[in-house]
Amino acid sequence: MKRLAFALGRPGWGWWPVWRRNFLVWRKLLAASVLGNLADPLIMMLGLGWGLGSLMPGVQGMSYMAFFAAGSLCSATMMTASFEAMFSAYSRMQGQRTWEGILHSPLTVDDVVMGELVWAASKAWLTGSTILAVLLVLGLSSSWLALLALPVAFLVGLCFAAIGLVMTVLARNWDFFSFYLTLVLTPMVMISGVFFPMDRLPAALQAVAQVLPLHHGVALVRPLVAGQWPADAALHVGVLLAYTVVAWGLAAGTARRRFAG
Repeated sequence: MKRLAFALGRPGWGWWPVWRRNFLVWRKLLAASVLGNLADPLIMMLGLGWGLGSLMPGVQGMSYMAFFAAGSLCSATMMTASFEAMFSAYSRMQGQRTWEGILHSPLTVDDVVMGELVWAASKAWLTGSTILAVLLVLGLSSSWLALLALPVAFLVGLCFAAIGLVMTVLARNWDFFSFYLTLVLTPMVMISGVFFPMDRLPAALQAVAQVLPLHHGVALVRPLVAGQWPADAALHVGVLLAYTVVAWGLAAGTARRRFAG
């Protein structure tokens, strides 16, 4: 396995052809792709939201349906970005050797990695925006502030796409991703306030959750859905940006080393 290397790089607009190439391929499989990315989170949101919501009182001044929908928007965005940046990007890098073909053009490794990053974030934003649309149609939010969840969803997508790409450029086979999915993403969903308020957790777990990026996405989106400005909004945005920049630098630097070797 290649060791991690850090390099921010200067991709400029070279990422755009990579993004466009992925979009044109995705467009041919639009129906299956949209169904796969949206069906699971929407079923979870409606099933758990209505089912548990009928048994529970309001949570933090919201119905449980609205509470869970806001958290689900972030967790579904995270999962879509992660799967695209890992499984799909790894297929293009290793199986199809699309990255290798692109690198025979004037584009650089930085351009390819940035194109994959923005593409995965774009797909994740589509998932998040669809959940927000359902949330609004069901009357779970009536505030215009809820629309600010759209840029937050893109930022969450960028963050987890960047982390996913680090996993991709380190991976030597498909099984490598199981460690990240099982040991990182699944526990993160459980403790980041998606299903229940974080203050129900032991203090030690709360401290861990507060440094994880998903918590900061939820902390931004849930107040917006409730029609309130998030407390410490600048802090939450800053943490997500920091994760994105550091992970992007690690992904780009390690990809350079991988393709140079």
